[in-house]
Amino acid sequence: FYHMDLYGSKERFDIFPEEPSDRGDRSLGDTRRESALSSEKVQHPPEGGYDLEKEVAELAKMYGLDEDREKELELLGGHLEKVESRWPPAHTEKAGLQGSIYNRSKSSSSVKDPSQSTKQQGLPDEASQGENQSKAKADDEAESSIWSRGGLSSGGMSDEWNSQAVSEEEEEEEEEEEEEAADVFCSTCKIPIRAFDKLFGEHKDHEVAQLPSAVESEKEEIHKNMCKLEEQIAQMENVASHLEEIFITVEENFGRQEQNFEVHYNDAVQVLAQKYEEQLEALGEEKRQKLEALYEQLVSCGKHLDTCKELTDETQELFLENDKAEFMKVKSFNYTSNTMVLPIRHYFFPPYNYRLEEFLKQEVNLELSTLPDFEERVIDVSEVEQLMNSINAIPAPCAPVINPQAPNAATGTSLRVCWGLFSDDTVECYQLCYQPVSNERHSDGQAEHTLKVKETYCTITDLLPNTQYEFWVSALNASGISPPSERAVYVTAPSPPTIKNKKIQSCENAALVCWESRDINPVDSYTVELSKLTDEENDDIITESIVGIPNCEVLIHLQPTQKYHICVRAQNLGGSSERSEPVLIHTTGTCFYLNEDTAHPLLAILDDGFTISCDELENPECDLPVYDNSFTRCIAILGSLIPFPGKHYWEVEVEEDTEYRIGVAFENTPRHGHLGANNSSWCMRHIITPSRHKYEFLHSGMTPDVRITVPPRRIGILLDYENCRLSFFNADIAQHLHTFNSHFQHYVHPCFALETPGILRIHTGITTPPWTAL
Repeated sequence: FYHMDLYGSKERFDIFPEEPSDRGDRSLGDTRRESALSSEKVQHPPEGGYDLEKEVAELAKMYGLDEDREKELELLGGHLEKVESRWPPAHTEKAGLQGSIYNRSKSSSSVKDPSQSTKQQGLPDEASQGENQSKAKADDEAESSIWSRGGLSSGGMSDEWNSQAVSEEEEEEEEEEEEEAADVFCSTCKIPIRAFDKLFGEHKDHEVAQLPSAVESEKEEIHKNMCKLEEQIAQMENVASHLEEIFITVEENFGRQEQNFEVHYNDAVQVLAQKYEEQLEALGEEKRQKLEALYEQLVSCGKHLDTCKELTDETQELFLENDKAEFMKVKSFNYTSNTMVLPIRHYFFPPYNYRLEEFLKQEVNLELSTLPDFEERVIDVSEVEQLMNSINAIPAPCAPVINPQAPNAATGTSLRVCWGLFSDDTVECYQLCYQPVSNERHSDGQAEHTLKVKETYCTITDLLPNTQYEFWVSALNASGISPPSERAVYVTAPSPPTIKNKKIQSCENAALVCWESRDINPVDSYTVELSKLTDEENDDIITESIVGIPNCEVLIHLQPTQKYHICVRAQNLGGSSERSEPVLIHTTGTCFYLNEDTAHPLLAILDDGFTISCDELENPECDLPVYDNSFTRCIAILGSLIPFPGKHYWEVEVEEDTEYRIGVAFENTPRHGHLGANNSSWCMRHIITPSRHKYEFLHSGMTPDVRITVPPRRIGILLDYENCRLSFFNADIAQHLHTFNSHFQHYVHPCFALETPGILRIHTGITTPPWTAL
């Protein structure tokens, strides 16, 4: 029983029922010992050597397989089969043996349960498995002796039951394997797999990932690809739109050129027709003149022929005359000349022959009065040539198209304007005109400026910041000037903002920066640039930017105990302004400023901005001018709101003979009352009595009984939003004075008040001392 006492206890076996039979008790006792030893062997693997159980547990935890039943059956199936095969169910007629068999079955289940718990925790190493197998063999021998003493011969039945159980278990394992779904993702094969395949299958050396993370990663990739696809779609839509514009431009250019050709050719045809008519008319006139001259000459020739014929007839008659006297007798006849016919009567004429000779002496003009050829006419086609040449001449260009303003195309005093010419027109130069945009109805007084440039872009300088300008452009060539383009409005970049140094608040991990715009026109947004100053000699600067700030303030998260340079830029459609003047911020502690609008008229703020003083208190309710937000009864002032969660610490240096109130208050604390006398303020009050210095901690007029023996000269105040605490300390001796435990529903303001003439010096930007931890 040495092993039993060492590894087990009596209470361990109380779960087994008691049997009345002594014989059964002995068998049961042996069986219990063997089962206990077997279970202890399984539950306590050897410490030395390779710890397979630990490795399997880590893998199961890594891949989420703590409940993976199939894996347990796969790894420990052989051991379970051996344990279960030792306790076959047997049917016997003896009651004592039935109880013994029942107890053995219980013992078998008790052995099986530790193995199952062992499977959830991990696997033992090889040495432990071998020891368990040897122990199981010994248990089988012990069981056979017990069965032989009981007189039970159950070998055949046990074998049949074992084979049946093993086959059923294998079928269940196969069903579980079939039902098991993939739970990890193989990054190498890009498919979901079972974790068992990663450990012992073909994906053993592959890289795997959790299925949910793989799904998320795949979704991200799909989302990225969808974004790229959307970008490509947008680009293709832009290209298609541009192509449509080009198609329209080609149609317009074709119509314009067709109209130009038609006009020029019509002009040329008209000129040619006119020239044709003129030449044809001149040719006809020349023909008429020639025909008239020839007709006159023909008529003259006819007359001459008639005269010659008459003379011939008379001559023939004379020859036929027989009477000589009669032949020689002077007779009257018509004298024919080239110009006229005179009757010759009763005149004396020479003989007939003489007259015939005289007629023959007359010269007859046989030359043509005009030539049949027409003179060569030179057709003047210079005008037609000019018209024809004008068809190929450069037409006046069409109107350019001015582009909208591109991002970051402007500075505070300059603009870059671009345009295009969507045609094949020849352009020698462009004429760019601009003027400021005026909201007034009558903008004729605005000066119009004109520039001539060669390129399709121009940078205009000497402009006003954050101002809108109207631009239009025309194209010029030798034929003329095009119509002006449509007008486009450009805007210059804003002026650099001005950071309010006295309005900056900060703490150990954040800062609230405020600024104001120097432009009349509003801007679109602001960008804050912060540079962390390092301690290296070369002073390296790490720059970060916060963009898209709509208002003139921003809350920036910073790192503790660092120094930052902070600048602000203004943004509009034209671009970004120049940097503002940088400010230096230390994140060593909480920094705030004093709100002068809340100060009582008798309270003065010195030049350093953190020292307040009061010279007289004769008439607290004086007639001096006050602001609407000023204290009227208590000579007090509020600091700026502390809008940062967490802890905030500052100190106030006081004089021993000055009465004061210091603490925190809500924004709506009454201005006509005293600090600490209401539920919206918490403060520490110092009063000088004839006997001692009295210190009160007031909230709603209530004060605890606190006695301070050492008057503090430097008071530390710790505001803890998260833990709802407001604590006061004597910073000189690191002494805790009092703590208010109150839930601050809103952010609070530091508050300060003087009840006697004196001075309070406020110290901010102090690192929270370690002794303030309560």
